[in-house]
Amino acid sequence: MSPHPLLLSMGEPAGICGEITLAAWQARNLQNLPSFALVGDAGFLRAISDVPIVEISHPAEAAGVFDTALPVIPVSDSVRARAGAPAREDAALVIESIERAVAACMAGEASGIVTNPINKALLYDAGFRHPGHTEFIAELSGAELPVMMIAGPSLRVVPATIHLPLSAVPAALSTDWLVAVGRIVLNALLHDFGCQPPRVAFAGLNPHAGEGGALGMEDDAIIRPAAEQLRREGHDVVGPLPADTMFHASARARYDAAICMYHDQALVPVKTLDFDLGVNVTLGLPIVRTSPDHGTAFDIAGKGMARADSLIQAIRLAGEIAERRAAR
Repeated sequence: MSPHPLLLSMGEPAGICGEITLAAWQARNLQNLPSFALVGDAGFLRAISDVPIVEISHPAEAAGVFDTALPVIPVSDSVRARAGAPAREDAALVIESIERAVAACMAGEASGIVTNPINKALLYDAGFRHPGHTEFIAELSGAELPVMMIAGPSLRVVPATIHLPLSAVPAALSTDWLVAVGRIVLNALLHDFGCQPPRVAFAGLNPHAGEGGALGMEDDAIIRPAAEQLRREGHDVVGPLPADTMFHASARARYDAAICMYHDQALVPVKTLDFDLGVNVTLGLPIVRTSPDHGTAFDIAGKGMARADSLIQAIRLAGEIAERRAAR
């Protein structure tokens, strides 16, 4: 195991983040989770649960506390939100939590960050200028090309474009971009996931991967050259494959990750197969970062309905990646 704990960011306190963090700590032994600490407001957690909580001042103290209490590194103020009712004043604390967790990882004091979900609209109102967690953490850690992967027990997918309207996707794709994304994915599969050798499949953009140009030219003009370039570099890469036939069980057995051309092409299959167990992993960072693959869930916050499955998987995966990096 990594000698340093993972750090969880507090996420949006009006959502389910506190509930699932507490539930993950309660499941620590059953799920064999690595030690972790939350960067957040201990008083807020005590108000919603009788789980034992101990405030610590440094990540190094987490190991001595974790077996008997949830370690919490306090943020600079108290949370004002209540379940389902976010407070604008909390935005600064949410951002502070992420910044401090990333800084500890960059300083070698923590083995990785697991980010709880945030309410981006609330952060935007407070002046947050990043599209989301990924871009913010990339800037904080000095990464040039962060790549989002959703990893589940049955499938790993990488959307080459993310939050774009479908009409904008073809113009956003280029061979150079797909080669750069492919290299990052292959490197992560080898070093962070232990795939030897790593195998990647590119999904086609158009029906039947373009049908030789009859249904669109992008597959042969953009995607196929990217796969060919990566094969020339010695990598096991196939595609473009027709997206309607590449996600059944026997097809998935032939690759370790699928690089898809747009958001829903990637996320529909992985959420169909692994809805409660998907983990958002950011590749291409100098630090380990994972996140549960769901949002703040204001509608069920405080009702005892929240499931911690995805957060537990995110903690477990972050620990596994950190352990592999420490071994290297």
